Order: sequence, then structure tokens, then C-alpha cells
Amino acid sequence: MSTIAATSALPSPGSARAWLLAARPATLGAAIVPVAVGTAVAHAAGGVAPGPALAALAGSMCIQIGTNFANDVFDHEKGADTEARLGPPRAAQLGLLSARQLYGGIAVVFAAALLCGSYLTAVAGWPVVAIGVASLVSGLAYTGGPYPLGYHGLGDVFVMGFFGFVAVCGTAFVQLGRVPALAWWAAVPVGALATAILVVNNVRDRETDVVAGKRTLAVRFGRGGALAEYVGLVAAAYAVPVLLVATGRADVWALLPLATLPVALVRTRALFAAEGRAHNPVLVGTAKLLVLYGVLFALGLAL
Repeated sequence: MSTIAATSALPSPGSARAWLLAARPATLGAAIVPVAVGTAVAHAAGGVAPGPALAALAGSMCIQIGTNFANDVFDHEKGADTEARLGPPRAAQLGLLSARQLYGGIAVVFAAALLCGSYLTAVAGWPVVAIGVASLVSGLAYTGGPYPLGYHGLGDVFVMGFFGFVAVCGTAFVQLGRVPALAWWAAVPVGALATAILVVNNVRDRETDVVAGKRTLAVRFGRGGALAEYVGLVAAAYAVPVLLVATGRADVWALLPLATLPVALVRTRALFAAEGRAHNPVLVGTAKLLVLYGVLFALGLAL
């Protein structure tokens, strides 16, 4: 997933600002929201545990940053990030950070994630090991390795699975020792909106991705298919709170995220109208929608 950075006043090579650019801070909402929602689920089930919640948050952010570093260097090495790219600047592409530096950054933040995972394993047991290993491997395999997921149309599945089900249910698990049914439901809108961010990215880059051999769903099914996917993901996100209340799994406070529906409609219209670099504001707007929705959903579930 990308962030929008200014194309002027780029940082100097190797500087702290260059590392900040590679970390893509605007994407961290996708790491924070699932933990917030998972913690709200734990609260609703009567068992918030602050220590595991904070460790899950730190681990999630480290995995996100490490994945961003990996995407930066792997996409550059595979030729997906060139001067023709329509998205924001990338550190490896511009020579702001070398491949060696980025590999070192990946090792450092993934090591920090492993430390968080070690604590969570002591608290919640062996399932955390499986979750952690799968998350780290998938973070690297998203654009790296012999079968990069993002290059074979599996990026959407990865984002839905890990930013939705793994992150939300895993956060609830480390605090409760179990995964309540509410967590599976709550994971759907979080994963759906996180995936919608990726869809915007892939719609924008579909022509350059073809050249790089990157077969995203937007490349495989075209712009129309990707737009339909975006609409379906947004619709799923707003259907879940209604279903939760209608079936008695949550009370009326769970409808709080519906207040963001007008924002979602604006983002959807903007995506349909956008071409080329005009997708960049839609990308940022969808990321902000995830955060706003997530805050209200977590609040509603906690109440």
C-alpha cells in the first residue's frame, strides 16, 4: 500500500527523512486500526489486557514498516518502480537509500517485531508463533521471493487476510486467550477498507504494472473490475455493523461508523473520475477513511 509524498524538496540520501519516506507513515493507520478494533472486541468480551494490546500494536507497526521497506527495495529491483511511476517517490528508486540499507532496515524492524512476538508468546502461547512467522514471511513474500504475492494477483487476499482477520482476531486472542465470534465479524470491514486502499493503488499503476510483469487484479480484470471490487469492499464494510446490530451481536453503538458513509461515497465517486496521478488523493482519502471508520467502529464496539 502507498502514501502521498511531495515530489519536491526530497530528503538527502541516507537521512532520517529518507528513512521516514521509506517507512510510509501514512500507511500505519492500516496497522493501528486492526489492533484498536481487536482491543475493542476484547473489551466487549470483558477482558482488555493493556500489555498484550500495546505489544500487538508495536508488533503490527513494525511488520508494516518492514513490509514497506521490502516493497521499496523489491519493486525497485524488479523494475516496477521507475521514472514512469505515477505514485509517490520511493527511496530506492531515487537513490535515497541503497538496497543494502533497506535490507538492514528490514532486519532491524522485523527483529523488533520478533521481540514483541516473544512477549506475546509468553502471554498467549504457541499460536502467536504461527501468527508471527506467517506475518513476517508474508511481509517479505508480498513483493519478494520466488513467487511474490503482489505480482500474481494475491495482494488483495494478503491484505484482507492479514490486516483484517489475522490482526483483529490475533489482537483479541492475545488478550482473551480465545477468538470470540465478534472478532471474525469485526475483521471484515477493517480488512475490506485496507484492501480498498490497495485497489486504488493498483488501478493507478495498472499500465506500468503490465510493463513490469505485475499481474494485479486491476491488470487481470481491468479498470472496470477493480472499480467493482472497490465498491464491493466498501459495501461490505458498511453492511457489517448493520448485520451485527440486526442479529443482536452488538448494540446500536456499533452503527457509529455509518456516520462516515458520506465520506465513502465521495471517495468512490472520486475514484471513478480519477485517471493517472489524480488517483493519489483518492488513495490518501481512502486511507483516512479507514482510520476514521476504525476509530468509530472501535468506539462503538467498546461502548
